[in-house]
Amino acid sequence: MYKEDFRNMTEETGNSSDSSSAFIHTSTMSTILITVYSVAFVGGGIGSITMSFVLVNMNTLSVTTTAIINLVVVHSLLLFTMPFRIHYYVNKKWVFKMPFCKMVSAMVHIHMYLTFLFYVITLVIRWLIFFQWKDKVEFYRKLHAVVASAAVWVVVIIFVVPVFHFRYGRSGSYNDTTCFKFHKELQRESVKALNYILIVAVACISCVLLGLQIFILVKVARKLSTSFWSHQEFWAQVKNLIFIWVIIICFLPYHLFRAYYVQHIRDFGQLESYNEVFLSLTALSCLDLLSFVLSGSRLFKQKVGMLSSRLRCC
Repeated sequence: MYKEDFRNMTEETGNSSDSSSAFIHTSTMSTILITVYSVAFVGGGIGSITMSFVLVNMNTLSVTTTAIINLVVVHSLLLFTMPFRIHYYVNKKWVFKMPFCKMVSAMVHIHMYLTFLFYVITLVIRWLIFFQWKDKVEFYRKLHAVVASAAVWVVVIIFVVPVFHFRYGRSGSYNDTTCFKFHKELQRESVKALNYILIVAVACISCVLLGLQIFILVKVARKLSTSFWSHQEFWAQVKNLIFIWVIIICFLPYHLFRAYYVQHIRDFGQLESYNEVFLSLTALSCLDLLSFVLSGSRLFKQKVGMLSSRLRCC
């Protein structure tokens, strides 16, 4: 009887140690993840609420306005899942069952690529207007804007969500108390190929966007000479630059590291934690709406104008 009790105690200790070791992140990594997601949650929430009030007074037929509205929606969906991520990183245990874990995990990736898509659409339309290829790009009716937005979300719901639901997390057995640990999927060649395609696409498009925006900024600066700080045309291009900086700071590092991660995931176990940190940076894109509101405020423009005039005087 004593031997049986001892064996049971040993098994319980082993099981508890296994469950605790399933959480792979160190205290430092956990702190970084909690901080990043907390900042994104607070700043993104303020930005989404503020931008919602701003959008009330904007032209709802504009394609760029429609893209911003969809951006608010996709940010809001991600913000809804963030408290669950923070709860997991704080308690080091997932208590919301595996299907919900898959949904929360998938939402980060869906958010990232939809945000990237809306950025590209907005930049292309703004550049068409800048080069005077189009005076304005608008829908003829509000119904057309609704249909266009609905088409994007229908594609996501019909084609993307089922893939995550039926194929995500199917390549191995995962612990129900551990979440966001689906590295076994990368053993499949089709998943590796998809990752490489997305990495190359995002990197190439980002470089093209940055190069074209720099060309436009130089052109605007030469046209307006030294008084470009006070011109609305210059600030419109600054807003464009915000989109690109968000892509470079939040999205590009994750994809560049992902190329190394996919190739060497079997060599270093710690790469999973690094991958989660780089993935958390993509959530900081939720701060874009707050930066749009601040960059469009008169007070911000006045402060920058005063600073530039002082620098010229010196």
